Amino acid sequence: MKVASREISQAVIRRLPRYYRYLGELLESGVERISSNELSKRMKVTASQIRQDLNNFGGFGQQGYGYNIETLLSEIKHLLGADRHINAIIVGLGNMGLALANNMKFERRGVFIVGLFDTDEKKIGLSVKGNTVLSSDKLDEFCREHKPDIAILTVPRDAVVNTAHRLYGLGVRGFWNFSNVELDVPGAQVENVHLGDSLMHLCYNLVNGDNESDE
Repeated sequence: MKVASREISQAVIRRLPRYYRYLGELLESGVERISSNELSKRMKVTASQIRQDLNNFGGFGQQGYGYNIETLLSEIKHLLGADRHINAIIVGLGNMGLALANNMKFERRGVFIVGLFDTDEKKIGLSVKGNTVLSSDKLDEFCREHKPDIAILTVPRDAVVNTAHRLYGLGVRGFWNFSNVELDVPGAQVENVHLGDSLMHLCYNLVNGDNESDE
């Protein structure tokens, strides 16, 4: 299926993983079809917004029938690239890097961890989910041989810029950055993850929610 030639807003694209997650849960629980109204109650997004979002990609529902969950999930999976095989490496095996390597269900999103790297000699040689932690000195050789698409960066903030540009020069074109730096690599796709921002957003809603309830 071809996406319309007009540009799709980033707000719509950022909602697609939520659709993918909710629809996957529904399918696993044995639900075969769902209406936009039913889906809106689960996702806390209006039915109108759901229809508008999906219509950007040609629409998938039938009036009076709703959405076939398996078909819709397959289409969204394709739109997100989760039906492809995208190779990734994790650079930095501190607490965050290890947590991601051990617990993140990468494969169900079409991402496969092919390499782990750190500078700590105590971690080099450890096996994590079938991958051996390599020295960061091996990055150049490894990237030239295995050609990873994505680098997941959990290195210290003072090292992230040089690391990213080094990897870009080795052919890496996507960066998932947890280093609390607003990373920008011209020519690459970068997703900066700021956990502190998310926490403060929660705190804002908590404080303002309390204020509203006290009035």
